[in-house]
Amino acid sequence: MQNWLSDAFMVSRMFRMETGVDRQRRDLLRFRLRETNTAASPVLRALRGTPDERESPLHVWILDDADRLAGGLVGHTWATWLHVTYLWVDDRHRGAGLGSTLLAQAERMARRERGCAAVRLETWDFQAPRFYQKQGYEVVCVIPDYPPGITEYTLTKRLS
Repeated sequence: MQNWLSDAFMVSRMFRMETGVDRQRRDLLRFRLRETNTAASPVLRALRGTPDERESPLHVWILDDADRLAGGLVGHTWATWLHVTYLWVDDRHRGAGLGSTLLAQAERMARRERGCAAVRLETWDFQAPRFYQKQGYEVVCVIPDYPPGITEYTLTKRLS
């Protein structure tokens, strides 16, 4: 009997399964999945060859009077959406409106410069779900116990 903890085992007489990080196979898988998705979706097919086809980084930084990082937002735009990956404000500056300022600037840039119509982001229960709701974001997904003991929220907002 095959050891299920090994890096390779027989799935059937015709196939062998392997585990482990393989960047070349990962890239091939991504390419083939993209081809499959493009063939199956007219929406994705229409994106091909347009500026919205690829993710484009969007970063906003706030520096204090000594040029130290006081806060920042890291995200990207893709297919008329802004995805906020990180938003952080230094403890010393919390409550001064920097988080709202960062988010508003990213939303403005995404809407005006990149034609985005919506924003999405993820946050944990101990981070900032209420902050985002105050900024007009709506909870669209709740994943309890991810990671264990924490709840993850996905929120979205339509840009006007």
